[in-house]
Amino acid sequence: MSEISRTKKITTIAMLCALAYIAVFIGRIPVVLFLKYDPKDVIITIGGFIWGPMVSLISSVIVSFIEMFTISDNGLWGLLMNIISTCAFACPAAFIYKKKHTAFGALIGLIAGCLCMSGVMLIWNYLITPLYMDVPREVVAGMLLGTFLPFNLIKSGLNAGITFFLYKPVVTALRKAGLVEKKTSSNKGTRPMVGYYILFAMMIITCVLLILSYNKVI
Repeated sequence: MSEISRTKKITTIAMLCALAYIAVFIGRIPVVLFLKYDPKDVIITIGGFIWGPMVSLISSVIVSFIEMFTISDNGLWGLLMNIISTCAFACPAAFIYKKKHTAFGALIGLIAGCLCMSGVMLIWNYLITPLYMDVPREVVAGMLLGTFLPFNLIKSGLNAGITFFLYKPVVTALRKAGLVEKKTSSNKGTRPMVGYYILFAMMIITCVLLILSYNKVI
């Protein structure tokens, strides 16, 4: 990679980190109890789709540190949970998409990210949440299936759907701006893509309806 290309990559990653932080700052939506959704992971996952899972990891750490020092009140525990949650979704999705750079690869990667994040966060919520909530572990254990699992399924489902819809327009804009190298698309035909869009649209709609239901709007 040339020095110019490296500079463009660093600049673009920094821009995505800034957008991810803004997404946390202004885009938090209450879901259930004290748990909120924000679209930070979407931006970090798109970065991973473009440059690989290591970029998702680095971006997650950077954004989570900035979040801890500015808007978070959970300290180091919150930092740890933010990094684990984002990486559990973004890194598997980016890794699979890097290996299979097609719409089907994106589909499998995003679904894997949903499953990985939901499973990993059950373990870490059980281990860490009692420490920063200052409640007995038995209380948190009773919330795992009824609160934390639905929240993480909704969060990861929205992340997956929004990422799938935004990735192509974002990467196209970055290529036109000369910030990302142009590549020949490996997708063949449009009919499978229509099915993928319908699937992720239904996923987004379902998650939104669940959030409205949890907040007693519907």
